Amino acid sequence: MNALAAPADLSRLADFAQRHPGLLLLTGAGVSTASGIPDYRDRDGVRRGRAPIQGPDFIAQEAVRKRYWARSMVGWPRLAQAQPNAAHRAIAELEARGWISAVVTQNVDGLHGRAGSRRLTELHGNIHWIGCSACGSRFERARMQVWLEQANPHLAGAAALPAPDGDAHLEPELLDDFRVPACPHCDGLLKPDVVFFGDGVPAIRAEQARLAMEAADALLVAGSSLMVLSSFRLCRMAAEQGKPIVAVNFGKTRADDLLNFKVDAPAEQALPWLAGQLGKR
Repeated sequence: MNALAAPADLSRLADFAQRHPGLLLLTGAGVSTASGIPDYRDRDGVRRGRAPIQGPDFIAQEAVRKRYWARSMVGWPRLAQAQPNAAHRAIAELEARGWISAVVTQNVDGLHGRAGSRRLTELHGNIHWIGCSACGSRFERARMQVWLEQANPHLAGAAALPAPDGDAHLEPELLDDFRVPACPHCDGLLKPDVVFFGDGVPAIRAEQARLAMEAADALLVAGSSLMVLSSFRLCRMAAEQGKPIVAVNFGKTRADDLLNFKVDAPAEQALPWLAGQLGKR
């Protein structure tokens, strides 16, 4: 392994995992960057790019929906082709061998499930599904891509700089004539199955994460700056319960003062190393 972390920190991580079998693993965008999906923040936890779409604005404003779906139409094909990387595969292996009791992820890319993780809570949803806000029908995102391209042939095959979670950077003038397809069943508003900024995490997912934290004896964070409250809340919960917290993250986290220690390394390097070490013990 071409480790960017100090060997002593990696050894400490392996010792920590061995002392706390059945870890709860909380993951963020840094786990998926090696799959070609850009992350949201830099090493200091500062958000890159323009302000994100707010959930209430998506529902209320047609212009916001046009912006989202136009950028998604161009950016989603790249996300759809992304494959699990070494970090996802190592996590699935650690789960299968009993070192990880459950996985809670902030990511919406579906790569943990594709890699084989089974005790998985996708806290912010899964971008490969969409739903109708009126009749509740659900559709695979791939069907929406067909509808988008049929309604907007001038953008089919367009190239743009990729952004996180299937987004892409488009020039504003390309949105003027953009048409957003409606639900084929009731003509209702279609929305991706993701938690936008300004939206709350669905109660059932928040409860699954809470129960997973209560059942675990320690928390391991991988690839997350923890700047989003829904993930930082799990760290506070672990601290309140007296459970140790360790992070594998390439940069600052919001919970640095709660951590027992941190391994400053990319998840796709540290987690396969950890799986290999635990396989020897």
